[in-house]
Amino acid sequence: MRQIEFIAENEGVDPDFIINGVKNGTIVILNGGRPCGVGKGLRTKVNANIGTSPQRISIKEELKKLSQAIFSGADTIMDLSVGGNITKIRRMLMDDCNLPFGTVPIYQAAKSCGRPEKITLSAILETIEEQAEDGVNFMTIHAGITSNLLDIAEKRKMPVVSRGGSIIWAWMRKNKKENPLYENFDKVLKIAKKYDLCLSLGDSLRPGCLADATDEAQIGELINLGDLASIAREAGVSVMIEGPGHLPLHHIEANVKMAKKITHDAPLYLLGPLVTDIAPGYDHITSAIGGALASWAGADFICYVTPTEHLGLPKEDDVKLGVIAAKIAAHAGDIAKGIQRERQQDDKMAEARANLNWKEQGDIAIDPTKFWGTDGKEPCSMCGNYCVFKTVPPKKA
Repeated sequence: MRQIEFIAENEGVDPDFIINGVKNGTIVILNGGRPCGVGKGLRTKVNANIGTSPQRISIKEELKKLSQAIFSGADTIMDLSVGGNITKIRRMLMDDCNLPFGTVPIYQAAKSCGRPEKITLSAILETIEEQAEDGVNFMTIHAGITSNLLDIAEKRKMPVVSRGGSIIWAWMRKNKKENPLYENFDKVLKIAKKYDLCLSLGDSLRPGCLADATDEAQIGELINLGDLASIAREAGVSVMIEGPGHLPLHHIEANVKMAKKITHDAPLYLLGPLVTDIAPGYDHITSAIGGALASWAGADFICYVTPTEHLGLPKEDDVKLGVIAAKIAAHAGDIAKGIQRERQQDDKMAEARANLNWKEQGDIAIDPTKFWGTDGKEPCSMCGNYCVFKTVPPKKA
């Protein structure tokens, strides 16, 4: 109950609103040192992904990225490590993390088995349980991709761009069997129930380019996720739905509303979406454009995208830019949703600007370090005595 009260106070809502949302599946509680609520009627949350690659394995670097993500205002952290000792890396990151912490267990299962086609169901379940015992709060589970969707997806420009989804795809093709997570979802739910895990149902077939947006494969998997979400709710397991991906602007609102309808208003967790394919190096911007529109349309959770998306493993500075861009998108979307606490920040900023109150502006700014990093004695060195607020001061209340 203390967690509910903490979240309700942070959101500016009544605790009963949170409790009822959890009961009907429209809100999930992500536990951790600083728990947060994700779902209908709450602020849009931001997740930051960190983790090693096979080419770059440095726990020291990942700890710096973790610290930067927390400092920059991420609400949750996910470890996507695929290189090095994944268990050791995860545990060290969790020791330094005071936010809800998520993972993608299929990565560790694949690494432990050597190749995707050699993964066993027991390896997957043992990995999920190991990570849950470590205190992981939420996990991406790629249970929605089924064998009937593979031939459909192969017609795409990019059949599969989800790393976890590609592992499951390869396993199904090589072994000529159905997705083991789909067929054994009850076993996953049993572990989730035991450890109070929130399952984030992964969109293995999210579109990786505009040409594949809102296609039959994507929607087919979404229908599966809706069915799995209902099963999870009946089992008393909280669940989120992951969504695209790459979407043109005019597809975003329809995608969000479709996902909400199919999954009975389950919290929706989006990667971006990225609204164009031609901006490598600037995809924190393409995703922020899509994220703002998605948030306004009803998305509840945004996974940040860094400038190095499609280019390589992000560095510490990339993490900061990714978090800040996603926070701007979430805030803009929340204003459009009518969340008054968010709009009040903008009104306070307007007053502080009009009154040339630099300290208050810095306190309100999403990135105070950027605000104070300009070149004048006062943060703004643009107009000097020609400043509009010096020429025409605002009336005092």
